[in-house]
Amino acid sequence: MKHPRWIDRLALLLLHEETLAEHGGLTGLRDEAALDAALARPRHVHAYEPKADIARLAGAYCYGLVRDHPFNDGNKRAGFLALGLFLSLNGYGLQVAQAEAAETILLVAAGQISEEGLTMWIRKNMIRARRK
Repeated sequence: MKHPRWIDRLALLLLHEETLAEHGGLTGLRDEAALDAALARPRHVHAYEPKADIARLAGAYCYGLVRDHPFNDGNKRAGFLALGLFLSLNGYGLQVAQAEAAETILLVAAGQISEEGLTMWIRKNMIRARRK
C-alpha cells in the first residue's frame, strides 16, 4: 500500500470540540499520553504489518480512541469521527445505517468487539469515495 494520509492531531482535537459543542459533554483531555498513543497506533500497524489495508488502519484509530479514553468525554464519538476522517482522507467512505454504526461503536467500547472484529466490520461497509 502507498503511504496513507494520516489524521492531524489538531484536526482531531477541533473535530472533538465541535462535536462536544453540538452534542454536549465535558471538554478537555483526560490523558494526553493516551491520545498520542491512539494517534500513533495506526502508524505502528502500518510499519509492522506490511499487509495492513486502509480498513485495518481506520480500525486502529477508532479502537485506540474508543478503548483508551483520552478525552474527558466523547471518546466513542471521537473514535467514530477518526474512522470516518481517515477513510475520507484516503479516498473511502463508510456506507452503513446510523443505528448500526452506533451499536458497533458501543460494542467496541464495551469490549464486545475486538479490534480485528471492528476492522472486519469496516471492511464490509467501506466504499470508494466518488471523485469530484
